[in-house]
Amino acid sequence: MSWLDEIKWDANGLLPVIAQEASSGQVLMVAWMNREALRLSHEKGEAVYWSRSRSKLWHKGEESGHTQLIQEMRLDCDNDVLLLQIEQRGGIACHTGRQHCFFKRLQGGQWTAVEPVLKDPKEIYK
Repeated sequence: MSWLDEIKWDANGLLPVIAQEASSGQVLMVAWMNREALRLSHEKGEAVYWSRSRSKLWHKGEESGHTQLIQEMRLDCDNDVLLLQIEQRGGIACHTGRQHCFFKRLQGGQWTAVEPVLKDPKEIYK
C-alpha cells in the first residue's frame, strides 16, 4: 500500500491542508490538495495545491514568487487533514498581500482586517 492510499480523500478526491510557518508556528493558510498535488509536493519539496476555483494544480508562488518550502508533512489522527510545516519564501502567503490569510478578527459584531498589507496584490500578480 502506498502512503497516498492511507489518506481519506473527501468525495471530490481532496484533502484539506493547513500551511504553518515552521519557525513561528503561525498558521498561514488553508488550501486543498488532490492526490497529484500531494505527490508533487512530496517530490518537489514545495507546496503544490489544487485550486478549486480554477480546477487545476497550483504551485504556490508560481506567479508571485512566494513559494512554500516544505520542512515536514503531518497527517492527523483520522488521516483526513494534512499539516505542512513550511518556510514561507518572501514572507507573504495570502493573495491579499498579507503575511497570512487569517487577517480578519470579529470585533463588535463585524469582521475587521487587523493585519497590514505588506505588498499591494497588483504588484504581486501581473
